[in-house]
Amino acid sequence: METLAYLSPPKNLSTILSQPSFLYDKLHLSPRQDLIPGIPDGILALIAPIVAYWTYATFFHIIDVYELAEMYRIHPSEEEVSRNKASLRDVILDVVLQHIIQSIFGLAVYKLDTPPRPGQDWEQMWVLRHNYLPPYVPDAVLYYGYMYGFSVLKLAAAITFVDTWQYWLHRIMHMNKTLYRRFHSRHHRLYVPYAYGALYNDPVEGFLLDTAGTGIAGFITFLSPRETIFLYTFATLKTVDDHCGYRLPFDLFQIIFPNNSIYHDIHHQNWGIKNNFSQPFFTIWDRWFGTQYKFVNEYRDLQEHITLSKYKEFLEKKTGGRYSKHKSGSQKEESLTPVESKKEQ
Repeated sequence: METLAYLSPPKNLSTILSQPSFLYDKLHLSPRQDLIPGIPDGILALIAPIVAYWTYATFFHIIDVYELAEMYRIHPSEEEVSRNKASLRDVILDVVLQHIIQSIFGLAVYKLDTPPRPGQDWEQMWVLRHNYLPPYVPDAVLYYGYMYGFSVLKLAAAITFVDTWQYWLHRIMHMNKTLYRRFHSRHHRLYVPYAYGALYNDPVEGFLLDTAGTGIAGFITFLSPRETIFLYTFATLKTVDDHCGYRLPFDLFQIIFPNNSIYHDIHHQNWGIKNNFSQPFFTIWDRWFGTQYKFVNEYRDLQEHITLSKYKEFLEKKTGGRYSKHKSGSQKEESLTPVESKKEQ
C-alpha cells in the first residue's frame, strides 16, 4: 500500500496545475529524496553499474567454477582455457582500470552538472497543461504520462543512441586495420567469452565505447539521475550477459533480446569476426547494413548439439562411467518391451 501511495499523484495536483501562473515561492518545495539516504542519486548512478557488473559476473563465475549449468554452456571449459589468450588476472585488472576511469570521469561530470531545481517537474507539467494539452485530458493522465511515460520514451531514445554509437564505433574498429590492431584486438584475445571479460578492453576503447557512449546518451536525452541509474545499470548487466558463455533458458535478457550470448559469441569466432557488430541490445543495424551472420539459427542449433554431447561427456566423468551404463540399460529395457509384448500376445 505504501508503494501505491508513493506512485500515486499528490492530492493537491489539480490545485497546482489550475493556478493561472506557476510560482515557486508558493509551493514550499524541497529537494527529492535520494533512493538511498546519504548517497546522492548522481553518485549512485556511478556506483550501481560497477556493483552490478561484479555481482552478475561473479554469479556466472560461480556457475562456471562449480559446473552448475554444463548443459547450457556454449563452449566446453577446456576450449575456454586453450583458446583464450588473456589470463583471468589480466582481464580483471583491465576491467578495474576501466571502472576507475569511468568513475573519475563520471564524478567530474557530476561535480560540474547543475542539480535539478526542486519543482522543475511541476513546472513542466503546468506548462503542458496550460499550453499544449486539451482541457479534457485528466490531471492524473498528465501526471502518469509525464512522470513515467515520458521516462520510458527518454530511456528508449537513450538505448537507441547507445546501440547506434556502439555499432558504428565497433564496426569502424574492425574495418580499420590500424584501429583494430591498436585498440580492439585486445578484446578479441577472448575467443571464448566469459562474464568477467565483458569490459576487457583497451582503456581508450573502453572509454569511447562504453563510458562516453552511455554518458552522451544520458546527456542528449536529458535523463534524470534516477533514469541514468537505470540506463547505466541495465546496459552493464546486458553487456555482462552477452559475454556470459551460457544459454540459460530462464535468462530474460536472452529471451527478450535477439542480441544475446549466442549472437555475440559468433562475433568472437574467427569466422564470424566481420559480422554481428550490433551491441548491446538489438540487431537492427546489422540487419539494415548486411553485417548480420547469415546462419545465426543454424549456429544456435549446432551449438545445442555440441553442448549436449559435451554435457554427456561431463556426466561420464562425474559418474565414473555409470551414466553410460545407466543409459544403455534403459535403452535395452525400452527395446525389449515391444518384443515382450508381442510374445505375450
